[in-house]
Amino acid sequence: MRKAFSMVTAIFVIVIMATVSSLVFNLSGKMVKSTTLQYRHEQAAFLARSYTELAVLAVINHERNATTKCVQVIKGVVGGLVPDGTVGGTAKGGEGYDVKTYVYYLGNNLNQANITNKYWLNRTLPIATDYNTTTPKLADSIAGIVVDVYVRYKDPAVVDAYTSANAGVPPTKTQIPWITYHRRSLQKI
Repeated sequence: MRKAFSMVTAIFVIVIMATVSSLVFNLSGKMVKSTTLQYRHEQAAFLARSYTELAVLAVINHERNATTKCVQVIKGVVGGLVPDGTVGGTAKGGEGYDVKTYVYYLGNNLNQANITNKYWLNRTLPIATDYNTTTPKLADSIAGIVVDVYVRYKDPAVVDAYTSANAGVPPTKTQIPWITYHRRSLQKI
């Protein structure tokens, strides 16, 4: 009778240990996924800040006059190289980030500076600034810019799950949704 009781106790302990270990593995998997998503989100926030600074530098260093177009769009792919080493139009297979930056100008006489604000269709009239309108250079200058940065990336767990289930078949654009981080800021020029 003691041998049978020891056998039942051993089986019971094994079942308890298996249940606890499966719960630990499940919890650790969720923690890894949460940490990965948090990392990707923070990277997107840093990229948005960097591209905002890039847009400000591009606007400041660009000669605005009646013949040259002003900077309105900045695009980039960070960490999404296609196999031959060239930069693709979008981040390959969910790796990396797609960044699009739109610059909208605020100020007097934007049409004389050849600024169309084609991405900001609702804004048709110039925004008046407090610059002295008797000074020609200041009257036509730009008071500020609105910078919209969109950083897109994909959940790596979804990408990995798709590629492991469909080995050899590259994912299409509609199968794995993009996660978009948006940052809008007003910058004085």
